[in-house]
Amino acid sequence: MTSTCSTTCFFDTCVYHQAGIDLLARVIPIDNILFASEMLGAVKGIDPDTGHHVDDTKRYIDALQGLDDEQRHKIFEGNALRVYPRLKRRLENICGRQGVSA
Repeated sequence: MTSTCSTTCFFDTCVYHQAGIDLLARVIPIDNILFASEMLGAVKGIDPDTGHHVDDTKRYIDALQGLDDEQRHKIFEGNALRVYPRLKRRLENICGRQGVSA
């Protein structure tokens, strides 16, 4: 990834299979991955191989091998709060506390 793209290009995790998430994490720096999902229930269907709802994307991140807690935090919330600073301020206002961590 070029240095310009490494600070301006981001990829989300709205991918409906483990192999796709594994590839994403292998080729894209963790700092450039933002957690994403459909609205729960938007994609109707259950994977016949796993019995899980197709749109449950969190479980794919949970199953990624080799991520430490800091990297998981970055994907699930830290990167979004860094990329969208107004979101961080809004959450601080709603939660009534400082230190929503990025």
